[in-house]
Amino acid sequence: MKLFLRLLFRNRLAGFGAVVLGAIVVLAVLTPVLPLHAPNETNTANRFLRPFAEGHLLGTDHLGRDLLSRLMWGTRLSLAVGFAAALVAGLAGAAIGVIAGYFGGRTDNVTMRGVDMLMAFPYILLALAIVAVLGPGLLNALIAVAVVNIPFFARNIRGITVGIAHREFIDAARLAGMGHTRILLTEVVPNVVPVVVIAMSTTIGWMILETAGLSFLGLGSQPPQADLGSMLGEARSALITAPHTSIVPGVMILLIVMSVNLLGDGIRDALDPRLRSGALARPMAATRVERKTVPAPEGEGLLRIDGLETQFHIGARVYKAVNKVSLDLKPGECLGLIGESGSGKSVTALSVMGLVASPPGVITGGAVRLNGQDLIGAPYEVLRALRGRKVAYIFQDPLSTLHPLYRIGDQLIEAIRVHEPVSRAQAHERAIKLLEDVRIPNARARARAFPHELSGGMRQRVGIAMAMANDPDIIIADEPTTALDVTVQAQILALLDDLRRSRGLAILFITHDFGVVGQLCDRVAVMYGGRIVETGPTAEVLEAPAHPYTRRLIACVPELGGGRRVLAAIPGLPPAVDDLPQGCAFAPRCDKAQDACRKGEIALTGAARQVRCLYPEVAP
Repeated sequence: MKLFLRLLFRNRLAGFGAVVLGAIVVLAVLTPVLPLHAPNETNTANRFLRPFAEGHLLGTDHLGRDLLSRLMWGTRLSLAVGFAAALVAGLAGAAIGVIAGYFGGRTDNVTMRGVDMLMAFPYILLALAIVAVLGPGLLNALIAVAVVNIPFFARNIRGITVGIAHREFIDAARLAGMGHTRILLTEVVPNVVPVVVIAMSTTIGWMILETAGLSFLGLGSQPPQADLGSMLGEARSALITAPHTSIVPGVMILLIVMSVNLLGDGIRDALDPRLRSGALARPMAATRVERKTVPAPEGEGLLRIDGLETQFHIGARVYKAVNKVSLDLKPGECLGLIGESGSGKSVTALSVMGLVASPPGVITGGAVRLNGQDLIGAPYEVLRALRGRKVAYIFQDPLSTLHPLYRIGDQLIEAIRVHEPVSRAQAHERAIKLLEDVRIPNARARARAFPHELSGGMRQRVGIAMAMANDPDIIIADEPTTALDVTVQAQILALLDDLRRSRGLAILFITHDFGVVGQLCDRVAVMYGGRIVETGPTAEVLEAPAHPYTRRLIACVPELGGGRRVLAAIPGLPPAVDDLPQGCAFAPRCDKAQDACRKGEIALTGAARQVRCLYPEVAP
């Protein structure tokens, strides 16, 4: 509950809505014990008293009734009706949607066609028709509002249920011998309850407004009973002569509906598990920078990373994803960045061009220099001009990075024309040439295909073509072969190597596979716990690893033709980067660790071979 409230109030508008609605609800609950006039007590001698009149804080209406008293009692009634209508519509609609989505077939068709018939009528006309049949009255207005909103819930929940009904855990429940009722109650309903809660929280305000509308027309609350809609209806004849009689209930309706909608948006965000790890805000165009000093260059290279620090600030916790990382990349060179998942490889690569999402990402130190120009904290216009033009990315899953609604050729054309003032026809021909360069057969026809029409290997080739669209100096490949089978993986690696040699590209290749490193990379850097623990020429590192972590990683790689051997496994788990141990982060998992390994800062030492270890396997 504490986490939920913290997430809710992180959204300031939702917090404001919660405070306003909470105050209104508290006042409504306390209305019977507050020292107020009787809401239906008339006194025609005091008709249309102005606000702040003696004994009447908000004035009186056309019958001399106290507006403050009627407002509080009317708010109490309107809130009760709105919440009750939302509860009835939510439960009934959810039941219909769950049954239709789970059973499918004829049950689904018949049920949803009935829902479609209800949705075919304008909701307000349908509500008026229901009240006309049942007769005026607040209870009948509640029924009408609930009925016209049932299709909304039924449609939403049916869509969610259809996706759940064919999941593996439902099949497992059937195989375990569970009946339909038990599966619905124990497997399906718990998964749709959050959706129902979110839908109800965002529609309560609308239902209060609908109920007020029916009362305004004289079909809801009947005199002398007051709700906010009937107060507006009674005051419309005096809108010019006594505007306060309309303004008072109108402002209350505005505050209730606005606060409910703001709070509903906040509840929706706070219940979404995808948003719990970061602030509930749209990411900035470039990663936020909060560094105090700029380190001096430590060497030369096309790309030079010096002491880079990237953190994630989530509440009071600080995750040091990249911790004083230094790397250099020379023209035409391929540098492999390797390590276990969570070691900081991808965050390092994304930090180069300010692509780490902020919030919660923050670059707190270091420098990234491209041809001597520091990119950390550079204006967005500068980064935007360099992205794709000088530094291009190839990501792991091309199906998620390619736009599903645009053809392959159109996406390549856009990538070209963003940076170069060429005609569409010229860009189209260049796009075809790029597809041919990455060895896509029948490139002209393939350019008209959508991403889902291509295989995984073909999509990855398109991703490479897009990265090559503007002849960049550097390509950052973030595990581009992980999702591919071994045959296609070998083809992609060979293609990248050919392009590197023919075009003089520099490649930063992120992977967790030493086999890929040995095939493609000139040098390798090993990361652990957000830090570089070993660097050096690939052949030397593979032949004689210096850091115990590197040795353990290489031992995990199977060897063909080497006979039977037990594959080693690294004991323990990688460290949590929000609570890194003192000294060497690998010490808790290292069989060579001593007391000195758990104290102070351990430096990266060496020249061509560098290692961050007090007791290396071999001298660097």
